[in-house]
Amino acid sequence: MAEWRKLIMANYAVSENMLKPYLPSGTEFDLYKDRCYVSLVGFLFQNTRLKSIPVPFHRTFEEVNLRFYVVHTTATGERRRGVVFIREFVPRLALAFVARSLYGENYSTASMSHQSIHTGERQSVRYGWSYQGLHNTMQVTASPQANAIEPESAEEFFTDHYWGYTNRRRGTSEYEVRHPRWKTYPILEHSIDVDFGWLYGNAFIPLTKRQPESVLLAEGSEIEVCSGRRIARG
Repeated sequence: MAEWRKLIMANYAVSENMLKPYLPSGTEFDLYKDRCYVSLVGFLFQNTRLKSIPVPFHRTFEEVNLRFYVVHTTATGERRRGVVFIREFVPRLALAFVARSLYGENYSTASMSHQSIHTGERQSVRYGWSYQGLHNTMQVTASPQANAIEPESAEEFFTDHYWGYTNRRRGTSEYEVRHPRWKTYPILEHSIDVDFGWLYGNAFIPLTKRQPESVLLAEGSEIEVCSGRRIARG
């Protein structure tokens, strides 16, 4: 159990060929308006508990990840919309170790910071992280009034994926992330200063100088990450 709060999501349309090496067995790309997307997501973990037990000195921390969107169709025909993580950054070695061990995700550590400032007319949220001497930032200024997400909107697509899929040695694992439907804040300004090639590999270099197709700020909520299971053999 934990809370995910103040999620900045910068969304980039990319070719499916860029992501095919990362696509887990048993899944297919989930497209929005016939386009494949990756999202750079920064957010704040709060009140983190491991199996309902608070972890001392590890309850509040930042995470930044790069993800893309997939669908898995179960044997009964249910279509489960989920995400696949390219890489995730957190500020402490213990956090990265636990996440790699429990979920098989590609976690790394970085020096990280965040800032959230609210005034009467706007709010500013910023995440910064330094990896191997290179500093990266993502920041938004938004309205303080949150809005409900409209059906079939871009906000719905990028926030309403409730499953995680991971390539592991013995095949693809699946886990559920439970949370209520979020609200988002209208974006007034944004700034993304990230070296995608340095952080995520040469295939992602073109994103470094590109503007995202859209940027969201979601309030977030309490979440529950359920135990995983294997859905496809390697």
